[in-house]
Amino acid sequence: MVVSRMPRVEPRQVFQWLSYLQYPALLVALFHAFQPLLHNMQGMAEAYNASLLYAGVGIGMSSLQDPSRTQNTMSRKVWEDPRKGYWMVWLLAAQTLSSITLGLLGTLLAESTMLAQLSLGLVAFGLGMIGLLKTAMEMREHHRLDKRIATDDAMAREAGA
Repeated sequence: MVVSRMPRVEPRQVFQWLSYLQYPALLVALFHAFQPLLHNMQGMAEAYNASLLYAGVGIGMSSLQDPSRTQNTMSRKVWEDPRKGYWMVWLLAAQTLSSITLGLLGTLLAESTMLAQLSLGLVAFGLGMIGLLKTAMEMREHHRLDKRIATDDAMAREAGA
């Protein structure tokens, strides 16, 4: 009797696959961002609100990727360099905080429904950025060459002892 086994799929791999949903979400955000340009700026607020919402979801989905892998050469170069990675994390943190803060202030102080809706879209975008920020911090720690070289040296000394 032959028992067939299904291949074992690790949760990390499933989340890596799910992270690719960021691309359709970002394409939909781009579509909504350009839509007012095609319609003489009619429905601009609604389109930009939808664009911010989909961009937030797309960016949030990117946080599901495996932080031990980089997506391209430029990303690898940023995360391997301790200084570039440091500044990238701070840039992402500032963008995240400013999006959420401006969005919350906008909803608090908005005198029109349109501005309140755009502000909520900005909050959703900032919340998506939180996931990206966490992933960026993990990628920085994982890919830094100065940490990797120090770890490799320590392991070599242990092996030689």
